[in-house]
Amino acid sequence: MRVVVAGATGLIGSRTVAGLRDHGVEVRPFSRADGVDVVTGEGLSVALRGADVVVDVTDAPSRAQATSARFFEEATANLLKAAATAGAEHYVALSLVGTDRAQAGYFYAKALQEERIRRSPIPYSIVRATPFFESVEALSRSTAHADGVHVAPVPVRPVSTDDVAASVAHVAVGVPLFGVLEVAGPEEHRLDDLTAKLLAARGALREVVSDPRAPFFGALLDERTLLPRADARLGHESVDRWLAGR
Repeated sequence: MRVVVAGATGLIGSRTVAGLRDHGVEVRPFSRADGVDVVTGEGLSVALRGADVVVDVTDAPSRAQATSARFFEEATANLLKAAATAGAEHYVALSLVGTDRAQAGYFYAKALQEERIRRSPIPYSIVRATPFFESVEALSRSTAHADGVHVAPVPVRPVSTDDVAASVAHVAVGVPLFGVLEVAGPEEHRLDDLTAKLLAARGALREVVSDPRAPFFGALLDERTLLPRADARLGHESVDRWLAGR
């Protein structure tokens, strides 16, 4: 089995490549550094030649709705076309828990990506992950106001990138799901409390303000937006373990 990984140098991509190699399959990673551009399509036909499985863990350069939607529309169309030409029999893509509930921002862009994949004739699997620890930490740096960091007080099961990558690799070497697998962390937290904990761990003194109107990835959240389905695959790494390993 030959598995081609798009976005192989990213946070999830590099870990997915390692996980696939642990499964003993032939892995061909690529990224823009290899002269392959998923947005323009340059180099894709060569990069995907002979692929049995295509794993798409590419990411948009911005979480803004317009930018991310444009990226996923163009990149996914090009990847699917090249995968079909290569005769790939399985297309695996990483998405986001809440994509089927939130209707704005990055969630909207991922919904467009998912819909394009479903319309493709290639058998597919979509792996939706809850927010990574790194994503929550990064958001705390970009949502600061004069009175502190505004975060919605909603439940979340944050997950480690290692657990997500392991799930993506596991799905890639299996039969197509023709549907969605959701992946989440082992613990439920409140997003504002989790943010405060991550800020404190890195010595940041900013206050966290519980704000139901605070957006996450450009979307307003409700009590269910970031929670996985009951049949979700649960990872092993807790927030305390993740912090201890940094």
